Amino acid sequence: MSICPKNKSSKGHRDQRRANWKMTAPTLVKCSHCGALMQPHQVCKKCGYYNKKNIVETEA
Repeated sequence: MSICPKNKSSKGHRDQRRANWKMTAPTLVKCSHCGALMQPHQVCKKCGYYNKKNIVETEA
């Protein structure tokens, strides 16, 4: 058995519910070491630093 709605939902009410499914831009912050834009709480892809510590060795 499937769920049967008690009343019909109008197209406007249905579309208002679906309007919140939008994409958002990723949050970016400046790296404390090199100043490049990076995602927070991630190792910087440019210099390899995280929390003022060198985590990944990168080529110069």
